[in-house]
Amino acid sequence: MTRVLLIGIFVTGLTAQFVKPVGDALQDKAFLGGALLSLVGYVLYDSVKELATSLRLPPRVQVESRDLGSFVSEAFRAREVEIRFLGYTGETLYNELYHRLEGLLDDPGPTRHVSVRVLIPDFGQPMTVPSRVGPDGAPLDDPDFRRRLELKCQEYEQTLSAIAERLTAVGRVSAECEYRLYPGIPRDKICIFNREQVLHGLYNVIARTVQRSSEPEFYDPKGYRTDLSVWSRAGGDDSKAVVATWNKHLDDLWSLAAVPHWRRVTPP
Repeated sequence: MTRVLLIGIFVTGLTAQFVKPVGDALQDKAFLGGALLSLVGYVLYDSVKELATSLRLPPRVQVESRDLGSFVSEAFRAREVEIRFLGYTGETLYNELYHRLEGLLDDPGPTRHVSVRVLIPDFGQPMTVPSRVGPDGAPLDDPDFRRRLELKCQEYEQTLSAIAERLTAVGRVSAECEYRLYPGIPRDKICIFNREQVLHGLYNVIARTVQRSSEPEFYDPKGYRTDLSVWSRAGGDDSKAVVATWNKHLDDLWSLAAVPHWRRVTPP
């Protein structure tokens, strides 16, 4: 539209310079100068536009996991809130979601629906991570340690689901929160907010921890220390493609993921 306007000004100004009736009608003494300026503007338009695009950097390229709170708050400004997670226990995200969902009980703001889906490892299966650190650093499966992590995730889901049920019962906001299980070790940490923003990072799978002084070391990734790359649909074609790929990937994983045993309904 801008280019059409510029070329129109150029043609009109040039015509007014050499066709006297048109010039008299427009009553302008600077037709040629204006026409030339509009032509220069037309030529420079694309160059300026491309330069502006190249200088438009994404506001955040990489963030720390402790910054998740700002992304959660931003997501909850929408009418339809959709949050997807794949990772380890999701403790960092859980803490942020807990406070945001609790806040909706007092002031829902614009939010009318909340959907939270969390994919965690199947802690019921033998694992190399998390595991006990054995001789020479060899990973040794530890059912008791896995069970502790599973109970933690079970508590997280039941707490968030209880708040979601309270919100739905009040009636101003409908909400649901569900956990499912994927096979394998926690390698990727992925958060997707409203299908618009993707945060992706890799856990340090050889991070070690000691639960108690009397216990051995465990391979236990620290999610809150994980740096996350940010991709947004507002960041250009490349970013849009990345966001679309991750959305599809998590949708596909969710359709294949198992329901945890604490959610399974035993038939009568």
